[in-house]
Amino acid sequence: MGHREELTRFLKAVRGRIDPESVGLPKRDRRREKGLSRDEVALLSGMSVTWYTWFEQGRDVQLSATTLERLSGALRLDPREREFLFTLAQHRPPPLTGERNEEISTGLQQMMDCLNIPALVMAEDWRVIGWNALVTRVFRDYGALPPEQRNLFKILLLTDIYRTDEAEYDALVRRLTARLKWDYSRATQVDLFDQLIEEMKECSPLFRTYWGTPEISAEFEGPNAMPVEGLGKLSFYHTSYAVEHDPGQRLVLFTPSNEATAEKLRGIVAALGKG
Repeated sequence: MGHREELTRFLKAVRGRIDPESVGLPKRDRRREKGLSRDEVALLSGMSVTWYTWFEQGRDVQLSATTLERLSGALRLDPREREFLFTLAQHRPPPLTGERNEEISTGLQQMMDCLNIPALVMAEDWRVIGWNALVTRVFRDYGALPPEQRNLFKILLLTDIYRTDEAEYDALVRRLTARLKWDYSRATQVDLFDQLIEEMKECSPLFRTYWGTPEISAEFEGPNAMPVEGLGKLSFYHTSYAVEHDPGQRLVLFTPSNEATAEKLRGIVAALGKG
């Protein structure tokens, strides 16, 4: 079964489950089929009957993202069904919604808690919304910070501990600013990014310089090192991964970049009773 056939099956199934009266349509004494008719779906989604019929039949009809959004609303699709419709129709996921998801799933938190390396989860504007015990021990206790102070971008650029080596700090700001530009271009919460950018321009001349360059990076990975009380300097290489069920969230993992750091991390793991 190809995508067109599956699209036809899916649209028939979802319109068939909707009671016309529940969407403000008049009751009909006799209906040849359950749920909404094609004419009614077209009416509710602002499409012509012919255009919707061709689309449901699997003909080569291209609908804009705006029309697909209206159709998703008319058919009362949940977020997963909306994504399914967009993927079948356009062969790509739908645009991210502007809704803020501040919660991470139970499974994701359990996975981080089982890891023997620091791990955290960020929202799209770099707010840290989840972490494991190793992050608390090695980096900082995010739980002790007010939510408005948990933005990792601001922490990395404005905390003195990352400014001890001028060359390393310059490279850090350049790399992270290039990535922030990429995130900004894809942002669903533009106002949050605008606030962050303006604040950083005021607080960091180096950020202001690199924000004015054309350099952009789609990667979120690189080295980072910092002194840890009682352990000396620890060196990591961080990588990030999109969270499949919440595209606005990003999982960041910190892997030891040398054996000395790995050995000290094993000591922390043992002290925490994890290994």
